[in-house]
Amino acid sequence: MSSSTVLRELQRDFEAKSNDLSKLQKDISKNHQVRKKYTIQLGENELVLKELDILNEDANVYKLIGPVLVKQDLAEANANVRKRIEYISAELKRLDGNLQDLEEKQNSKKEAIFKLQERIQSLQAGKAKA
Repeated sequence: MSSSTVLRELQRDFEAKSNDLSKLQKDISKNHQVRKKYTIQLGENELVLKELDILNEDANVYKLIGPVLVKQDLAEANANVRKRIEYISAELKRLDGNLQDLEEKQNSKKEAIFKLQERIQSLQAGKAKA
């Protein structure tokens, strides 16, 4: 194979890896956005739980369902909020694992791209000398 054919092949590989890297970066960004949303929800639910813990057992608790406030048992409200916190915490943990995996893939892609750039540059430098 001639050096120009090898060079074209390397450049195609470089573009494919660059596109993969771009997709990974979008996925990481999306992960951060979802994580931010869950973190906010977790904070809100923890605040609600603190408020529920302050209430007396005979206090009236209402849940907003659509445009209507529906009376709810304090223990039931407490259990629902705890379950929600548990779910959100599990989702955050899952997102953290996903993020770590995506970042590892991103680093390996960057390394592969860097090596390809070096090969392309060395081939181009060899061509320039010839």
